Amino acid sequence: MNVIKADTLGYCMGVRRAVESAEVALREYKDKKVYSLGPLIHNQNALDDLASKGLNIIDEGSIDKLTENCVVIIRAHGVKPSVKKILEDKNTVIIDATCPRVTVSQNRVKEFSRQGYTVFLTGDKGHAEVEGIRGFCESDFYCIENLSEAQLVLKTGTFEKVMLLSQTTFSEMEFARISECFKSFFDEKNVGKKNKLVIINTICPATKQRQEALEKLSGKVEGIIVVGGKKSANTVRLYQKASSYVTKAVHIENASEIPDEFYSLDTVGITAGASTPDSVIDKVVEALSEGVKG
Repeated sequence: MNVIKADTLGYCMGVRRAVESAEVALREYKDKKVYSLGPLIHNQNALDDLASKGLNIIDEGSIDKLTENCVVIIRAHGVKPSVKKILEDKNTVIIDATCPRVTVSQNRVKEFSRQGYTVFLTGDKGHAEVEGIRGFCESDFYCIENLSEAQLVLKTGTFEKVMLLSQTTFSEMEFARISECFKSFFDEKNVGKKNKLVIINTICPATKQRQEALEKLSGKVEGIIVVGGKKSANTVRLYQKASSYVTKAVHIENASEIPDEFYSLDTVGITAGASTPDSVIDKVVEALSEGVKG
């Protein structure tokens, strides 16, 4: 069997930075309880490994239970300012592993909302990154998941000044569609240049790079295996793309989940989400190469 890996796959900069921050904290604070505020990344294999080293997970609703001087890691998705303030008031050791790209989005939302802009963020409702960014907004905030939602909100609302940006792992294609929708809306309403529209594409290049590498890979293989957490937004989107390219596509979390039919293919492509550890990818490649399920 010929196994071909996508040119770009696995950990992105933000996720790798968060994981390395956790590993450093576990080494340097052996005398303290170390927590991540929510699952550090959306990959159970990586979480299991960190848990075995002593990392605990606590959700935002339970942070009042934290004791002083424990260590809390803010994951790559970031958190609301109000949550960080609670951690500071409890004198916890805070390790802020918020992805720098998410930090930029947070600061932009804070800046424009203070100027009276209504903020629209394309992304997944309830996603940790979305909710964290929402906390920086000091004006009206809308999370929209697709073009239909954008059209509906614009049709039913009255907006003078609007800022549009995106969750870092959102679809480039869908963001482009939504952007054009907003431009058309303001072209029609912008009598006397009263209204203002600011569009900032805050999608991480890593997302686009993985999708472009997947498209390139798809023309060389019979089937594609997408490796990553089932709750990982960017991994789910990779699987959706893979399914549109080939008839045989599957989303797995580890080598033990490789479907039997893939072992009979001559050429299999491998891609992985931005929160998938190198070790997990390597085990999938090894299992396919040896013809033995991991």
